[in-house]
Amino acid sequence: MSAEAPTHIGYIVDGNRRWARKHGLPTYEGHLAGYNAIQDIARATIDAGVKYVSAYVFSTENWKRSEDEVSKLMGLVLRLLKSDLHIFQENDVRLRILGSRENISDKILKAIDEAEEATKDNKRGTLALCFNYGGQLEIADAVKKIVQSGAAADDITPELIEQNLYAVDIPPCDLIVRTSGEKRLSNFMLWRSAYSELMFLDKNWPDMTKQDVTDILEEYKNRERRIGK
Repeated sequence: MSAEAPTHIGYIVDGNRRWARKHGLPTYEGHLAGYNAIQDIARATIDAGVKYVSAYVFSTENWKRSEDEVSKLMGLVLRLLKSDLHIFQENDVRLRILGSRENISDKILKAIDEAEEATKDNKRGTLALCFNYGGQLEIADAVKKIVQSGAAADDITPELIEQNLYAVDIPPCDLIVRTSGEKRLSNFMLWRSAYSELMFLDKNWPDMTKQDVTDILEEYKNRERRIGK
């Protein structure tokens, strides 16, 4: 039996730096091209009827990169949250940010809160940006919240952990797509990926097109999702 249309597609947006090197450009230009692709691919995915799109834009491990690269990435995130917020409003898309709030500047935290508040009533689709995010940390933070609530060990269940994840309204991933040819999850959506279908594309993220979204959805339709059956 073929799979129904996915409710949630998660994109591991890999290959921005490789794209820049391939084109003889500075690293920042690769991130800028990747930033533009996130908007285009998220819009194309939602246009195709997928209600939730997530994108892995900055992991907890990315702090290891150079100070200059991190600073420019933060600038792009701030641009999306503030200057480009009108794009989400015009397309009736809700914006959600998944990740730890530790080590994030007050300026960006304020922009996150304002963007989520401004788009909370948008209904057409949801873009969840995984920012300062790590799948293991998400699970650990959920368990911490449960322990701090005074729950007994016997009360801790998968359902209770799920209720304490970042942005609990974001459902499990039906499909995870990774670009750049790498074939691993890299700490992305570890809880929500328990039964995800996986696709690995050889192209770098900035080269993604609307046709790729069409092809991804067509491939997904041919998958047989058993989910333990």
